[in-house]
Amino acid sequence: MEKLDLILPYVMTTVILIIITVIITHLFNFHLKKRIIQSGPIDENAVKFLYTSAGPAHENLKWGLLFLMGGLGLVVIQFTPFTIDAPITYGIESIFLAAGFFLYYLIVRKKKKYQKP
Repeated sequence: MEKLDLILPYVMTTVILIIITVIITHLFNFHLKKRIIQSGPIDENAVKFLYTSAGPAHENLKWGLLFLMGGLGLVVIQFTPFTIDAPITYGIESIFLAAGFFLYYLIVRKKKKYQKP
């Protein structure tokens, strides 16, 4: 438990800084798109840019699936008879995270297949 007490402040600081960075990035992207639209008539290249820059939906899906599958992996580890330091627990968590990435890949591929060209 002492190791966790030493690492936790660094982990929390990193998580808070990442959240602040994501929020600032989304705000700047929003203001950029708003300025492009308010600048007047736009050509086809600007319209394509506005549609292609709408990628955070896939990013949110990816991170949501990773956190979901990572959490499920931790729940499964909790119910196994192994200690937290056993190598098999890392394998179980890795398998669940890989399943999250694979599920994300399948969903994005299916969406692109049905998307208009």
